[in-house]
Amino acid sequence: MAQKKQTYNQAIAEIEEILEKMENEELDVDELSDKVKRVSELVRFCRNKLKNTEEEVEKVLKEMEE
Repeated sequence: MAQKKQTYNQAIAEIEEILEKMENEELDVDELSDKVKRVSELVRFCRNKLKNTEEEVEKVLKEMEE
């Protein structure tokens, strides 16, 4: 079954949820490593999404000027 494509807002919400669990010490040592890796993946996803969106907006604005 195909996974639904993740959105920027979903990624941010997941990061916030993981960080809240870390701050509240709700994660055990076994989970911590996996969650830190997941946050790293999500941050990378968000950065790429922002970069791509910025490039698209700049392209549209440049086309509007022509």
